[in-house]
Amino acid sequence: MHQRPPIRRSAPMEAEADGVIEGRNAVIEALRTGTAIDKIYIARGETDATLGHIASTAREKGIVVVDADRRKLDGLSRTHAHQGVIAVAAVREYAEVEDILAAAREKGEPPLIVVCDELSDPHNLGAVIRTAECAGAHGVIIPKRRSAGLTAVVAKTSAGAVSHVPVARVANLPALLRDLKKEGVWVFGTAAGGATPLYEADLKGPAAIVIGSEGDGMGRLVAESCDFIVSIPMRGKLNSLNASAAAAILLYEAVRQRLN
Repeated sequence: MHQRPPIRRSAPMEAEADGVIEGRNAVIEALRTGTAIDKIYIARGETDATLGHIASTAREKGIVVVDADRRKLDGLSRTHAHQGVIAVAAVREYAEVEDILAAAREKGEPPLIVVCDELSDPHNLGAVIRTAECAGAHGVIIPKRRSAGLTAVVAKTSAGAVSHVPVARVANLPALLRDLKKEGVWVFGTAAGGATPLYEADLKGPAAIVIGSEGDGMGRLVAESCDFIVSIPMRGKLNSLNASAAAAILLYEAVRQRLN
């Protein structure tokens, strides 16, 4: 009995499934029709008028535009015909920070928010969003730059949680943390040498949990904006956890405290 050969998707179909939009006309059309776009990558040093028009239109719409070298573009490309521009679609529109605070108010709960400081690995961000949804967090906040966004990879890793958890994106995390404090939210950073042991942290009230980047942890200005720096007990030979694991530990300590 002969088996049918596996069906192979063409490069354009793969690109569409990954949310990758390539080429000048395709990106212009996506901008024109209001497609939710996470970021647009444009070849560094290009002076082409069409690429300049794409960049200015995107910035007017609040879309992040990244100057990228050709190697970066070639690595992102599925069609090998990107013409110096690639857009990565977002799987949903970003929320506003106020939407997250309003979600807590509507439930009559103290806000529980996760703030991700430059998590560049989409699998980590997807895992954090999934855990946030499971723990009943009211939202996730990420920076506009140097962070993974709401791409197809993040959506897949989140196991559908991106459809249920509001994700806001801000230009300046220290300013965001100051604004949250004005709303009565306590800000808890995470670091190996934190002065507050996890099980002494009071997470019952309005809380924002800041998770640092995979390699460097929280940035200096972000760390200085925290009310408390929390340390997770480490009993083994290693001294750090994966970012999404750290988020899960703090979120579920908050859940435990709020059940009492």
